[in-house]
Amino acid sequence: MSFPLYRRPGGVVFLDDDPDYLEMLGEVMPPEWHVQLFLRPIACIDLLKQDSAQRENDAWLQQEIIRRWREGALLIPQILHYWQVDGAGRFGLVQVAVVDYAMPAMSGLRVLGELQDWPGSRILLTGRADEQLAVSAFNRGLINQFIPKQSPDLRACLTRAVEDLRHQADQRYQQIWCATLSPDQLALLADPVIFQALQNVTQRQGWTEHVVIGAPFGMLALNAQGQASWLQLEPAGNLGELAEMALSQGWDASVVQDIRSGRRLIDLELQLALGDGHQSAPCEAFVVTGEAGRLHAALFAIGEPFSPGLSTSYARFQANHGERRLPED
Repeated sequence: MSFPLYRRPGGVVFLDDDPDYLEMLGEVMPPEWHVQLFLRPIACIDLLKQDSAQRENDAWLQQEIIRRWREGALLIPQILHYWQVDGAGRFGLVQVAVVDYAMPAMSGLRVLGELQDWPGSRILLTGRADEQLAVSAFNRGLINQFIPKQSPDLRACLTRAVEDLRHQADQRYQQIWCATLSPDQLALLADPVIFQALQNVTQRQGWTEHVVIGAPFGMLALNAQGQASWLQLEPAGNLGELAEMALSQGWDASVVQDIRSGRRLIDLELQLALGDGHQSAPCEAFVVTGEAGRLHAALFAIGEPFSPGLSTSYARFQANHGERRLPED
């Protein structure tokens, strides 16, 4: 399993014909989630069919970045431009649907059967009498998970299940961004020790969205306020080349030696991507050693002129769309 090459906050849809139960679900789910509540199956189906079309368009935009990169365009400016031009629209795309099985108008499995082309994850809420049907649906790959409504700690169980699915790598985006990475880079990202180290960095920094690329190798990330950062990744075998690049740019011998030894990295390729508005500088590195090799990493801030900013951030999106109302009849 490789570290997710692309990740962003995904929406969660809840469908249940019991308004009190649905309202309770909306109240107890984590506040940072984008949650939509549905009482009627048809309305939920219509939304997720629209979501499929929007996801297709979003995937096409990312594939276009790769196409232009193959024609010579740099990746980092393109990704920053994609985030800025898209605004906050991508945050509305649904990642997980939680559907009640026992609804009088249409069963939960029938609802999900109407959404065979929708690529998101599916959780079925079941009663005691429905569990055998749910097991069969899970074995046939119709749902990712089922959870009995009578679970002693339903809130924790459901929250954990949805969170796990929200953090799974989307295979389509994995395939898109995999094109920029070499086999050696992919091997490093699949190493369990490196995987966990990168996961820890994203959590400590509070990043809500990221893209991992191979040219240059690193992670471009956004926090909830739309501030961009660059986590530069350098395999141990690349340090000599990076040191020579720094020497050719006029950096003094102590900086060059620190880069050669892996104590510091310098963001020369980030400056190349962003232009004169970004000044490169050496930064202290940390080292992660896994079975696939030794990886040096350093974190570099990206200035406000290049960041998407608060107006198109996840925080602003949540402020505008975070209210969890029951649908009107």
